[in-house]
Amino acid sequence: MIRSLDVADIYFFIRATGWTLVLTAIAFAGAAVAGAIVAIVSLTRSRILRFVAWAYVLVFQGTPLLLQLFIVFFMPNLIGITMSPLGAATIALTLNGGAFLGEIWRGGLQAIHKGQWEAAGSIGLSKLQQIRWVIGPQAAKLTAPATVGFLVQLLKATSLTAIIGFTELTRAGQIVVNSTFEPFRVFGIIGIIYFFLCYPLSFLSRKLEARNNTPFGSIRATM
Repeated sequence: MIRSLDVADIYFFIRATGWTLVLTAIAFAGAAVAGAIVAIVSLTRSRILRFVAWAYVLVFQGTPLLLQLFIVFFMPNLIGITMSPLGAATIALTLNGGAFLGEIWRGGLQAIHKGQWEAAGSIGLSKLQQIRWVIGPQAAKLTAPATVGFLVQLLKATSLTAIIGFTELTRAGQIVVNSTFEPFRVFGIIGIIYFFLCYPLSFLSRKLEARNNTPFGSIRATM
């Protein structure tokens, strides 16, 4: 039975927006951990570790996120494990995001002048201590615009999780369209919500880039 868009649908969109933000926050936190590991490992002297980091980045940047979602969601079924949509979405977005953040942060660490590394080493700091106390804070400032820009891309990428049944904002729109047959109105509202979620972050990214006023600040992560 066809019905009209009503207040209950708007409430449904609001709840779905909450899940979109929850998924974004969890995936970004996981991607930050993975990205930090990739960035640090990429700078080690071990060829094996550098190769592993390179292969990880190559695979997850070189394949579609949609494909990664399918693999994470369906492949565990082959060994009798049922993966929930939220779990699969979190793992896929974390692994995908780690590859992009890892490259962004690796570039930030390598952008710091060699003299800074030498000065930090001259006072007896280990490699990790150099990154934590001296190099990392400088690199974080340089990469802040790109990191925030990546967060915008990650937020929008959560819409792909609708394909595996996770009820975020885009999936909520699909469900309502199936009942109302009003795709223009429904996805018009969805688009407006996405805009108000993403625009403040995009504005912040541009402000940070203008403050840095460096070529590196213009890096953008794409998914």
